[in-house]
Amino acid sequence: MRIILPILLLCSTFCLAQDYEFRDFRNKKDNFVKISQKDVRADVSSFTMAGIDESISKLPLKNVPVKSYGSDYMTFDNGQIKVHIKTGVFDPSKHKIMLEEKHVVKIDGKPYYGNYGEMPRLTIEDITVTIGKDTVAIPRTAYFDLYEPSFFYADKDGGSKTRNGVFLSNDGNTIYIYMLNTSFKGNEYTWVIQNKQYLRRVVDFDVLK
Repeated sequence: MRIILPILLLCSTFCLAQDYEFRDFRNKKDNFVKISQKDVRADVSSFTMAGIDESISKLPLKNVPVKSYGSDYMTFDNGQIKVHIKTGVFDPSKHKIMLEEKHVVKIDGKPYYGNYGEMPRLTIEDITVTIGKDTVAIPRTAYFDLYEPSFFYADKDGGSKTRNGVFLSNDGNTIYIYMLNTSFKGNEYTWVIQNKQYLRRVVDFDVLK
């Protein structure tokens, strides 16, 4: 499988402006521009589209290779670090859906990310991280409102490519789990694990506008 890191040929600037004809309730508190930790911000800028303006002169981070994947999962593994992401199918009957002009704007009373304005199709069901013999707990609140995860796509030759990755800080203490979906104006999800503990998430949307 060929892996393509998001060195971001699709745009050169990041824009948060919206042009939706219905209200946008999405919160920007988890955006890249809100990262206050300088080391984390510098690392995240090296592989995200939201941070492309700050990525100049930064070297790519080491990455954990993809071990296996399927239609509903992707596993990264380098022998010491293993990350397994599993997706599921969204069932509207199990949720309270808020509509405006037939557009979905909130799910269970909260804004969501992914195909904003449309009924979600795919969910992130679980993220499992193992470092050596230790399992890092990723709380459901880190991904329950993130929809339409994308693992890979087929290129013109029928091969599989992915823009997702698991990256390591230079000191080896921080792990970044990254997903990019180029549909729906572009969504980026990053989960940060530091010293074997979940630290935070970084969520950016409309990065391909």
